[in-house]
Amino acid sequence: MTQSHLRISKAVIPAAGLGTRFLPATKATPKEMLPVVDKPAIQYVVEEAVSAGLDDVLMITGRNKRPLEDHFDRNYELESALQRKGDAGRLAKVQASSDLATMHYVRQGDPKGLGHAVLCAAPHVGQEPFAVLLGDDLIDPRDPLLARMVEVQEQRGGSVIALMEVAPEQIHLYGCAAVEPTEDSDVVKVTGMVEKPDAADAPSNYAVIGRYVLDPHIFDILRKTEPGRGGEIQLTDALQQLAEGDKAGGPVHGVVFKGRRYDTGDRGDYLRAIVRLACEREDLGPDFRAWLRSYVAEEM
Repeated sequence: MTQSHLRISKAVIPAAGLGTRFLPATKATPKEMLPVVDKPAIQYVVEEAVSAGLDDVLMITGRNKRPLEDHFDRNYELESALQRKGDAGRLAKVQASSDLATMHYVRQGDPKGLGHAVLCAAPHVGQEPFAVLLGDDLIDPRDPLLARMVEVQEQRGGSVIALMEVAPEQIHLYGCAAVEPTEDSDVVKVTGMVEKPDAADAPSNYAVIGRYVLDPHIFDILRKTEPGRGGEIQLTDALQQLAEGDKAGGPVHGVVFKGRRYDTGDRGDYLRAIVRLACEREDLGPDFRAWLRSYVAEEM
């Protein structure tokens, strides 16, 4: 088994952002802890990593992110109180987050961009391929994107990114990939990348969404990557270098995702994600859908 084909077991979750779009809610509460129905957004992301077989999770945090660590730790006082009440259902939910995975934390001292956040993971990851999951994108567990990306990386080596087709007028919101087809209908070879291009300059309408499976050679490139768009070290710029020619750590492939994705990155999409997930819940869905139909009929 070559270095590029080592079994992937580690996931990196950058979570150092300030969450300014959700102020004042995020003044004292990390945006990753905002609830999506009855679980914080970050728990959905960790559960996705674990479902794909990645049970070693490193979270890149910053100041005021201590609640993230507390959430995935034991809370003996709360557990004891629930035990005394005989509330086994809530006790199981509380314990589930602390039993999910082996959790590690490191602080990103300066907010220098996603590329710098990923570079902070280098001492923990070492020379193994690893996954990166961004907390703003929640992927429905019925559509196992990350597991497919891990499979593609183990088959083809190099690095793998998640892509999704978007309308041309939306491509400026994303990193964008130039691609070539492969023999697999859901896999493309990435030949170039650009961060948030204007629609007229975009090489395609394939947008990069927040899932990556990366070869450890990405760290060597990130150490030499100059600040790019927004004055930050962009992961897209480093991946662009991997996509060029036959560099160590390449090639770069993309898995084209056509499943259910919930964007919690801005307020409107966050609210829509909550409504969609609540409607699909067996315990909440029937009553909530009935109320929603009535509300729309009466108020709209």
